Formats: sequence, C-alpha cells, structure tokens
Amino acid sequence: MRVVFFGTPEFAVPSLRALVGEGFDVVAAVTPPDRPQGRSRSQLVPPPVKLAAEAEGVPVLQPARPTDAGFLDRIRELAADVGVVVAYGHILKPELLQLPRRGMVNVHPSLLPELRGAAPVEWAILTGLEKTGVSIMQLDEGLDSGPILLQIPHRIDPDQTGGELSAHLAEVGAQALVEALALWERDALRPVPQDAARATYAPKLTRETAHIRWSEPADRVACLIRGLDPKPGAWTQLDGQEIKLFGPPRRVEQRGSPGEVLKADSRLLIAAASGAVEVEEVQPAGKARLRVADWVRGRGVKVGQRFA
Repeated sequence: MRVVFFGTPEFAVPSLRALVGEGFDVVAAVTPPDRPQGRSRSQLVPPPVKLAAEAEGVPVLQPARPTDAGFLDRIRELAADVGVVVAYGHILKPELLQLPRRGMVNVHPSLLPELRGAAPVEWAILTGLEKTGVSIMQLDEGLDSGPILLQIPHRIDPDQTGGELSAHLAEVGAQALVEALALWERDALRPVPQDAARATYAPKLTRETAHIRWSEPADRVACLIRGLDPKPGAWTQLDGQEIKLFGPPRRVEQRGSPGEVLKADSRLLIAAASGAVEVEEVQPAGKARLRVADWVRGRGVKVGQRFA
C-alpha cells in the first residue's frame, strides 16, 4: 500500500515510524516549512516529522500551504493508495482529500465523537475524564466527523500529565493505525458513522484557558495544572509576576482564602474555593522550570501571600 503521510509534531513520529517499520510504502512525508527561532529569528528549526522522515529515507515535502496548485500536482503524481494525517495542523480541502485512491485517514487521540478538535489530550484531563483513547477515522470535510475504522480505549491515570498521556496515545495510535490499514486493505473493516448527537469538542488552547482561577474547586485547578503540563503550562500571578505551576498536583483537604499560600517549603500549597492544591515545580516568567524548594529559597514567598 502506497502511503503519503501528513504530520508535524512529535506526536506524529511514532505513526510514521510504524508505517515504515511494518513495510508500508511511504512515498512522501508532508510537513510545514522549518520555523525560524531565536531572538534574531535566524535559526531554522525543522518539524519533528521532517527529522524522522529523513532518518527513515522518506522524501519530505514542505508546502507553505497544502492548497497550492504545484503541491496538489505533486501529490497527484505520487499516486498514493491512502493518505495518513496525524496532527498535521492544517485543514485539508476536499480536492486534496480525494487524491489518494482510498481517501485519507486520521489518527485522533480521543474516542470520537468525544473531544473533536485541536486539543483532545489536554481537554480529556481538564474536564476530568477517566477514559479516553485513540480513533482511526476516515477524513471528510467536517471537523473530525468522518466514519470510524478502529478505536482503542485508555484509562487515564489520576496522576498522568498531559505530556505523559500524549506520549502514550501517540504509541497506541501508531499501533492502531497499522492494524487498521492492514485490515482495511483486505476489506476486513467497515467504517462506522459517528453519532453526531454525542459529539463534544476540544477547542484550541488559549492563554485564557491556561489561566488558573483560584475561585474554582481544587479538583478543577489540579486538572488544569496536570492537563497543561508540560505545555503550555497553567499560569497564575504573584505580586504582579506571572508564574506557571506544574504537578502532578495533589489535592489537600485544607481551607483558606482562594489563592492564599498555606505552605511554602519543599512544596507549595495554595488554597482554592474548596480544598487546596499542592505542587512540586514552578516556572517564573523568563526562567527555567525548577523545584518549589529552590524557588522559595530564592524568592522568599511566604505563607499568607496570595496568588491572583
């Protein structure tokens, strides 16, 4: 089976490697152009998928937009049997979706129709779900609304961070992808339409999403900190200075005014609307992530101060 692969971040790398490792003919890996980085913006950083493709000897295409006529002609020339999309970052137009002989499939880290959208891993934790998983689906013109080929569930560990869950689902998704394509090629899978009435959404994370509201219960604050660890990080303010908090946070049955520092030594205990949240690591603005004990010694944060 000839495959053209679309992907960008580290999450997509296990799927690309699995396809190559299982003998699929990956004729090209499509990923965005290298991004300028650094203060002068002079250093170009390649997407993780580009590095993985080059290591596997897979040709790389980096269109500025996947709608360019020249790029569409190149995909047409590749005569792929199927396209595979894993966290590519662009919405693909119908003209492109129809170019591979069997269309395109997507690795989506949720049990669709739950958590359609850009950030299903983080929102699974933010909303306190106990279970999520991976869906292999056919792409259509809608938002993660195509028929399902295969699903694998996963129970979320109470201490699992967003980064840990993402890494695990990337591996599960890679295994599910090769299984689904092998079965589909033999016509041993039948796509199952999604029940749109059950759909929930996982919108793109914003700065406001990541803002900790101490007026909420400790459980919700803890889920926010855990779900956004390591990126983008849940943030709050102390004396007008932004600081990010990291976990895995622990909920403590202790009371105080929302945002009040109840303990500041090797751990930081902060009151919420009900209960309190204890964290082990912080990241002041412009600095590296560090242990609470080191930050407390250097900054002198005291019991009784209040986070905004």
